[in-house]
Amino acid sequence: MRGFSSRYQGPGLRTGLRWKLSAAIALVGALVAIALSLVVHNAARVSMLDNARDLANERLQIAQRNYELYGRANFPDVKVDDPRLPPALRERVDAGRRATDVIDHGTGAPDIWAAVQAKDGRVLSLHSTFANRSSDVLNDLDQALVIGSIAVVLGGSALGVLIGGQLSRRLRKAAAAANQVAQGEPDVRVREAIGGVVRDETDDLARAVDAMADALQQRLEAERRVTADIAHELRTPVTGLLTAAELLPPGRPTELVLDRAKAMRTLVEDVLEVARLDSASERAELQDIMLGEFVTRRVAAKDPGIEVRVVHESEVTTDPRRLERVLINLLANAARHGKPPVEVTVEGRVIRVRDHGPGFPEKLLAEGPSRFRTGSEDRAGQGHGLGLTIAAGQARVLGARLTFRNIRPAGSPEHIPAEGAVAVLWLPEHAPTATGSYPMLPGPAQSGNR
Repeated sequence: MRGFSSRYQGPGLRTGLRWKLSAAIALVGALVAIALSLVVHNAARVSMLDNARDLANERLQIAQRNYELYGRANFPDVKVDDPRLPPALRERVDAGRRATDVIDHGTGAPDIWAAVQAKDGRVLSLHSTFANRSSDVLNDLDQALVIGSIAVVLGGSALGVLIGGQLSRRLRKAAAAANQVAQGEPDVRVREAIGGVVRDETDDLARAVDAMADALQQRLEAERRVTADIAHELRTPVTGLLTAAELLPPGRPTELVLDRAKAMRTLVEDVLEVARLDSASERAELQDIMLGEFVTRRVAAKDPGIEVRVVHESEVTTDPRRLERVLINLLANAARHGKPPVEVTVEGRVIRVRDHGPGFPEKLLAEGPSRFRTGSEDRAGQGHGLGLTIAAGQARVLGARLTFRNIRPAGSPEHIPAEGAVAVLWLPEHAPTATGSYPMLPGPAQSGNR
């Protein structure tokens, strides 16, 4: 999972779902508010201008009756044959129609004209401008529309933050639960982790992830059982083969048969051990030991030529048999795939095993130990890839953390060949519990095998 994340997390700006949703709602709200404001403003302006034209027409009718009764224009602002009368309006009046018109100059208040032809053929006209009161009302309307638009945008943003925050929390809980499943916690279910009363697409996603986790767990369990059954069934015939080979007469053929029979028995035992570790049923048998003294004696028994340096002695509570298994596998891996000298350092609760070979393959550093996979891509290398797989499993039973890295010259780029490989075993401060929960040291861990 850690290798997967490193490959698929590309560079880029990381933004939360709540802010994306809030920005989208705010943008849509702003566009809708602007469009509605323009429509309302234009509709109100047209309505006010129509009212002003109707008022001018009514006033002109009154002025026309007075003119025809008294022979003179005695109504305010009404003129006879006004030379400023627009030509287009004059043509309609000459055709015998009462006409009104609005002339907008682009700046200032528009002009409102109303004209009619009297019985004596003269033209009565009324000229006025858009009332200041109407302009004030329109300005107040524009101000109210602006305030309302801002309120809609802010309200939409707050609603987006609220809705997006709830959805984001559910997704974060789902991601955290999925990570727990990926780290080997089979009892965790994403659907239970997100909770909530509302049912949405996140529930469908959670059910799909849970179904996938159950299917993968069943397949892994079936694979483990098949592997364990096959290895268990092979123990009896392999033991019989080894016993029969020991009865053969001395000679080179007998040595070859014994060597291959012993290698097969070792492989069967390793496969059985991996199957037991995968079942998570192993428990540590704890004892108090002096770590530096313990490592020194075990390394000397394995290979007296390996240097052990105890920087700081400490007393730890652990399972000596499993700790020895981890240590011997690390030494065997260094001897098989690295180059001498092999160095072992004990510092407090930390054990480091270093060789001076080509280092761990980058792919295995990223993906961790895997059974039946060695550092050779063509599978022509020695071993079966079980050494560090068993070491990592035993370290997990001990509640320890096993990490791997390559030694490179300071400041050198990645393509520069490594000057050795270092395997580090971090023993926990507290011993593993008897309930199967193993305390882990904080921080990321890289694992690999060669």
